[in-house]
Amino acid sequence: MEENKNKKINIDLSEEVAEGIYSNLAIITHSHAEFIVDFVKMMPGAPKAKVKSRIILTPEHAKRLTKALADNIRKFESLHGPIKETKDGGLPPFTMGAPTAEA
Repeated sequence: MEENKNKKINIDLSEEVAEGIYSNLAIITHSHAEFIVDFVKMMPGAPKAKVKSRIILTPEHAKRLTKALADNIRKFESLHGPIKETKDGGLPPFTMGAPTAEA
């Protein structure tokens, strides 16, 4: 275990990827082998939304992501106070015929 802590990974982040992509809706579906997270940009009053990015994860990595997000939210809220949630976020429900969650 100690050996893994000393290993470093050199991660390359291009300027294009570093700019990021705005998303105000995430649609999550899964199969027995993978979780698919589609990040969507919805504009108020627009009848159509566009998937801006899709991330495909193994179940193990999806669980790690969940833990990492929970930890970061806890840290954020300890500095800035509770994040306010609206009941529906002002967005219509989405379904694509598969097990779905929205975030």
